[in-house]
Amino acid sequence: MTAVATNVAATAPRLMPLAVLRRRQIAALGWTWVFMLALGIMFLGTFVIAFLASLKNDPLESPFRFMFPQVSPSAWVAAADLGAQAGGGAIWGGFTPDADVTFTVTYAAADTVADPEAEVPRRVPGSGVAAAITTEFASDHANVDQISRQDFRVADPKTGMTDACAAATFTYRITYPLTPGASGPDIRTLPFTATVPPRQLLLDASLPVTQMERRGRTASWDNIAPGALGLIFDNYRRLINEVVDLSSGKHLLGYWMLTSFLVGVGRVVLIVSLATLAGCALARMKFKGQGVVFGLVIFSMTIPAQVTFISNYLVIRDIGLLNTVWGVIIVVTFSAHVLLMKQFFEGFPRDLEEAATIDGASKLHTLWSIVLPNARPALMTNAIMAFQGARNDFFWPFILITSPPQNMTIQVGLSGLRQQYGAGEGDWGLVLAGAFMSIVPMVIMFIIFQRYIVTTNVTEGIK
Repeated sequence: MTAVATNVAATAPRLMPLAVLRRRQIAALGWTWVFMLALGIMFLGTFVIAFLASLKNDPLESPFRFMFPQVSPSAWVAAADLGAQAGGGAIWGGFTPDADVTFTVTYAAADTVADPEAEVPRRVPGSGVAAAITTEFASDHANVDQISRQDFRVADPKTGMTDACAAATFTYRITYPLTPGASGPDIRTLPFTATVPPRQLLLDASLPVTQMERRGRTASWDNIAPGALGLIFDNYRRLINEVVDLSSGKHLLGYWMLTSFLVGVGRVVLIVSLATLAGCALARMKFKGQGVVFGLVIFSMTIPAQVTFISNYLVIRDIGLLNTVWGVIIVVTFSAHVLLMKQFFEGFPRDLEEAATIDGASKLHTLWSIVLPNARPALMTNAIMAFQGARNDFFWPFILITSPPQNMTIQVGLSGLRQQYGAGEGDWGLVLAGAFMSIVPMVIMFIIFQRYIVTTNVTEGIK
């Protein structure tokens, strides 16, 4: 008997101590938290990099730099000071009458530092359509004078020897003079260039240089009086100011955002209403051919919109909805939304509906007062999906809205910016700014309404 008890005790599973089990649970939770944090950083990192790239003058630079003038506090301070000197203000800058700007550049050379050829060039403040709408240039009103030169010695960057190279700091005064009683226009940008002989190196300046031209001989600034926010958000300001309809003079970005919003809201109302009614009918009502109807709904999900676009286009043309928001709104496919609502209604407790029926409520009143308030998560999920689909839709707005330009959606408008500014001018900063602005409404909407997707009060009604 003793031997049998010994064998049983030896073969019985050993219980894990509670402290060890607790440590393993904590470790598993910790690793899960780290994994989810890494995923969040990865997805958020893409969003942050896209935003940083939209601020750069050259977003295609390689390798990608995380430190550049638009994120440098010292550059913000310098830009604010120069903007205030130019009369446009420390926030958004500008070049206004009676401006008096002091700008310095520092050069180094092996032997002697030559005086730069400094000027305010006749330059269009931007690219693309900006050339057609610009009528005032800073070069027509600015005077540039060199007011001082300070020579000193610096270390050779190659050998490290102190006082090996000559250097000099040049101070320039840029003014906007006016005769007494005269007036002049306010100009948004004040470009500046300094050209030196070969093998003369730019060491420093009041504001970081925008680009080096002519094989490094010419230091070029697009705007030396941008103001703090004008330096940081220059691409966004250009996006608002330069994207203009030449025939009407309207700034298009606001119209594109409004059109996209109206299309999104219209589709949300249409899709949620039809999908709710269809899902309720398929889940609760019994009628002949119900299976066939549901099968057709599922089958319609496999048909691309491009297959039926000719017939839909002709119908919309015949009813006079081309080049209107209504034409884009009514061309919707909501099979997936019907399926989602059908699955929700099938899982909805019938006890609540039966209780309302016993109290004398009609089916429509039950749907409106009992079912829909508890269907908020499904409705919100459908609404977000519909709004996102409308915001991201390119095909139908591109086909149905061709004129005027202000009736286009943001996605179609961004396609035009890509062709005009990106591929045509190489000005990808403005294109990236537009792309980033197009996703901000979706992010805001998801942050506001995401809690409705994961919460429901159906179980409270059962209790």
